[in-house]
Amino acid sequence: MQSNNPVFRNSDEFNGRMTNAYGNQVYGGGGAAYQGYGSSTSPDPSTWSVGTPGTQAPTAPMTIDSVVQKTGISLLVLLVTAFATWVMTPAISESMTSNDASKLYAAMAIGGGGAFVLSLVNSFKRVISPALVLVFCALEGVALGAFSKYVDAVYGGGNGIVLQAVIGTFAAFAGTLAAYKFFDIKVGQKFRMFVIAAVFAMVGLSILEVFLTMFGGGLGVNGFGGVGLLFACIGLVLGIFMLILDFDFVENGIRAGLPERESWRAAFGLTVSLVWIYTNLLRILAIMRR
Repeated sequence: MQSNNPVFRNSDEFNGRMTNAYGNQVYGGGGAAYQGYGSSTSPDPSTWSVGTPGTQAPTAPMTIDSVVQKTGISLLVLLVTAFATWVMTPAISESMTSNDASKLYAAMAIGGGGAFVLSLVNSFKRVISPALVLVFCALEGVALGAFSKYVDAVYGGGNGIVLQAVIGTFAAFAGTLAAYKFFDIKVGQKFRMFVIAAVFAMVGLSILEVFLTMFGGGLGVNGFGGVGLLFACIGLVLGIFMLILDFDFVENGIRAGLPERESWRAAFGLTVSLVWIYTNLLRILAIMRR
């Protein structure tokens, strides 16, 4: 199966470019080897090939358990770094100094910028790197911790807005997963193309907003006004659609017998989707509290 999702389309295994221990190509749909060296249809054991010396043994396949485990590790790293950033950055108050404010903004800028760069690296990397996925989670946690602290202090009013956003994010995850399974949602090619195009458009608008803000302008896309509310709602819906693409990848990957390392690719995709949902949901709650 060929995927248009940039997180998954560079996976050799997911896109039908797998090889078995003997170097024969394996097709994701059925996991059967193309007949060639190292494969045989003869029932006589004496005619079976044993392959070439030095070939690697087949790796363990990706399973639901491996995906859950890797996703749990990724989210744990993200939450730990987010909590550490919240605790270690200065408290936001009217009496805070410019130096204290700069530390908070630096955490958001460095964490967010580093996470964005690594998200591109992980998305277009053919062989997924667990270390890079975890570094991405750590940097994303730094950015989320600082951003959440800022929103809570400025717009939350001490009413637990961050906790509500976290609960809402996992509720959205559970609801989307239930709908995907119970309604047997099938992901088509047009749906994939629409979601990926919309996500890239949103990212492009956000980057444009950052540059315009640096020069004293802005469209309000990332803000907390009416335009910001509109784009936050659109972003929340896109986050749900991104989760559906993630579930589709996991389901097809397990069916195709992808190697276990692809569980990290699934964990990365799920983490990106959950962060996307959380940030947009937090903005919506903040705007509604104003």
